[in-house]
Amino acid sequence: MKTTYFVTGTDTEVGKTFISAALLYALNNNGINAVGLKPVAAGCERQQGQWKNEDALILQQASPMDLPYDTVNPIALPDAIAPHLAAEKLGSTLSVNSMIEALQEGLGVASDLTLIEGAGGWYVPLNDAEFFSDFAVTLSLPVILVVGLRLGCINHALLTEAAIKQAGLPLVGWVANCIDPNMSSVAENIRTLKNTIDAPCLGVVPYLPSALPQEAVGCLDVETLARV
Repeated sequence: MKTTYFVTGTDTEVGKTFISAALLYALNNNGINAVGLKPVAAGCERQQGQWKNEDALILQQASPMDLPYDTVNPIALPDAIAPHLAAEKLGSTLSVNSMIEALQEGLGVASDLTLIEGAGGWYVPLNDAEFFSDFAVTLSLPVILVVGLRLGCINHALLTEAAIKQAGLPLVGWVANCIDPNMSSVAENIRTLKNTIDAPCLGVVPYLPSALPQEAVGCLDVETLARV
């Protein structure tokens, strides 16, 4: 039976794509056929007559199958702004139903496990009434949280955990991603997070400037994720 997880972050620019891709490589290295999807991507460049997003391309490359780009990222928006605003500039409106419909091909891919990466944090708007979190709720997706380690991360992580639980979804695990090389008391912050987040830590990734996702594979505990 295929398992599908929703990957969210404590904020934007916390390394959701980097961690998602690293998880995909780790899972596939352990014999679990795993693919990554990004339903909506804002901030794309024109390549071979098609709008493509760098993060979606990373997920496409990390998936073992040669998936068409449209399957990985069916909604590609040119402007690097909030997705609902990027869609408005094109005269369109995002919605949970339209996203699910657009992602049908990706959801139907024959894999053991699928990671669906969100955009920004938990409450990124899709329109005036819906958030990206509503997409995860509608599909009843268990959640993986990427915590960007920087000043304020404990508050952001616990607020996001509370929002996930309030939505009725299980938080199956979280990854600590060190994104600030100048952050002080890193070990102490990680200890606090481990003691307060009610979910297993799936890994601690050190600060890796310009690193490839494959370099973080050894930092991740995919056996725990596979058991969940």
